Amino acid sequence: MSKPSTSKIEQYIIDKIREKRLKLNISQAELARQLDVSEGFIGNVESPNYRAKYNINHLNAIAKIFKCSPREFLPKEPF
Repeated sequence: MSKPSTSKIEQYIIDKIREKRLKLNISQAELARQLDVSEGFIGNVESPNYRAKYNINHLNAIAKIFKCSPREFLPKEPF
């Protein structure tokens, strides 16, 4: 079975959200609770072994939780 593919932009967003989540000392379970998704969803997104990804609605909701702009999760230049 081949590993699910994650694009460069998807991985960048995942990494930025994980980095900010850890900086704010928010667990995967806590973020999942606040996003109203299953506890495993955040772990699946952060793991390269699963297809789960954040969508634009997730980015907006996470920005509200982190009290920042969704732009913080996006690169300054396209890939």
